[in-house]
Amino acid sequence: MSTSSQTRSVVIPLQLSPQARPTTVPAVFRAAARLLAANGHHQGDYCPDPFDRVLKSSHAERPLSIVAAVRCVVSGSPHRETPLSEAAVKVLAGRLEVDGEPAWNDEAFWLEMHVAAWGDVEGRTTESAVAVLEAAADACEVAA
Repeated sequence: MSTSSQTRSVVIPLQLSPQARPTTVPAVFRAAARLLAANGHHQGDYCPDPFDRVLKSSHAERPLSIVAAVRCVVSGSPHRETPLSEAAVKVLAGRLEVDGEPAWNDEAFWLEMHVAAWGDVEGRTTESAVAVLEAAADACEVAA
């Protein structure tokens, strides 16, 4: 008789576990910051090899853009939009300036593009992306 309570033969990484998914915008920012700190910040697309033509690792184990990290911690996929991930992107877009300009459009697509443009600035580091996410989480918690 086995004493193991594991019911699956595959261990699910913590960030992919439904129980570990954040349920508030500040929690999304903190989880995305941890994911970027662990795997790195990616520029130019959601992640390296987003269509899995070469890499076999999960997207959550690759460097991610900020938008991809936000989506990944909420839904498990850097491509899947949810109301919570889009709310987080909207809050973040409102905090960031690109070339001295704030987000100029309130539509989800343009908010995503604004956050992505901030992350794609030449020389943008993982540390700065993590710091922005942590600061956004702090600001949201103070405002609540």
